[in-house]
Amino acid sequence: MAKVELYTKAYCGFCSRAKALLESKGVAYQEYDISAGGPKRQEMLSRSNGRTTVPQIFIDDQHVGGCDDLQALDRRGALDPLLA
Repeated sequence: MAKVELYTKAYCGFCSRAKALLESKGVAYQEYDISAGGPKRQEMLSRSNGRTTVPQIFIDDQHVGGCDDLQALDRRGALDPLLA
């Protein structure tokens, strides 16, 4: 199974949708809550080339993007191979 990481914030609808999609596929993920900023927020900015929106999603250290990007991968049938 792939290593999946999400940078999220509390009360974020896009974050909830991304997590729900992953959970519906039975995928375990590591979640980093950056609501209060701090070093994990700086890490996210560095890994995502400065993107400030959440969620920012990584699969096996590859930047996937946000919730819309994750859903687009799923619609194209490209998400499951990344998760395998």
